[in-house]
Amino acid sequence: MQKVILLSNKAINIDLGLLLLRILLGLLMSFYGYHKLQHYSEMVASNFWQNKVSLFGIKGATPLILTIFAELFCSVFLIIGLFTRIALFFLLFCMGYIAFYLDSFEIISSTENGLEFNSAFTYFSIYVVLFFTGAGKYSLDNLLTKNA
Repeated sequence: MQKVILLSNKAINIDLGLLLLRILLGLLMSFYGYHKLQHYSEMVASNFWQNKVSLFGIKGATPLILTIFAELFCSVFLIIGLFTRIALFFLLFCMGYIAFYLDSFEIISSTENGLEFNSAFTYFSIYVVLFFTGAGKYSLDNLLTKNA
């Protein structure tokens, strides 16, 4: 008698799971980056980007441009699985900066609806896992390295 797949401890398809995870995370994060790109002129003039965000002493437009690069363009690379670990490096840096510097290590906060996880920390955690697993079989990285 065969085991029921849902009760089995064997992976159904790890590469398909990695593909779905990359697509979902990439789409979700790219919305943040696209919003920042659309509202660039308003955001760069805001007090937040002029005073609170400081990347190695640089404030204003440069950190915002780097954030848009990470959140939008690196997310697209993540979706298609091209230069995945390099893209994840920038996404990890961006989410780590937000979670650990801007949000002052506040991983869990109390809201009127109960406890809530910091979304930047959640993204950071999942990006760490993807960094170690890689893009999987269904990626452009796999096609490029297979031919090399």
